[in-house]
Amino acid sequence: MFSIPCVIFAGGKSSRMGEDKALLPFGGFTTLAEYQYTKLSTLFESVYISCKDKNNFDFHAKFIEDDKKNEIFAPTAGFLASFKTVNTDTFFALSVDAPFVDESIISRLIHADDFQVDATIAETKEGLQPLCGIYHKSLEKEFLLMQEQNRHKLGFLLKNAHTDTVFFHDATPFLNMNHPEDYKKALQILKTSNC
Repeated sequence: MFSIPCVIFAGGKSSRMGEDKALLPFGGFTTLAEYQYTKLSTLFESVYISCKDKNNFDFHAKFIEDDKKNEIFAPTAGFLASFKTVNTDTFFALSVDAPFVDESIISRLIHADDFQVDATIAETKEGLQPLCGIYHKSLEKEFLLMQEQNRHKLGFLLKNAHTDTVFFHDATPFLNMNHPEDYKKALQILKTSNC
């Protein structure tokens, strides 16, 4: 098991999906969030779910709620709350809507990580995958600044930080469920895989 904590980011607005994607049924579970939490709990010693409101979820887990004063639906607030709660120098961040990121991907990222960098992030031919990688506490001040300045682009942060990337030739496991057709595609992939 990986000793680094894992934080599943499930606090987005899901505006393109039209409903909260973290609450969509998936893989025999009532919600995608529970599917991810259960799956990742077999790989990591401790798993947390970053969210706006833990009352939206009907299963037992370790939840990290965004600061209630923060109305923004962006990962910035989730990262700041996670740095406070997890209280370690690093944690593994994964989006709730990336259910095909598996142990081999996570292992490669963890083994590539170095204490001298700010982040170690997955990259595919489609570009950086900001919500699949390891974030270091050295970025906490930058996240605070981003929140103060109402800037929330993780790609911009990572481009200007000391970021290492790990390239993956197969982009399929990084499918994000942003639109209803992505969700349908993910359900089809699930049928034909052992995820």
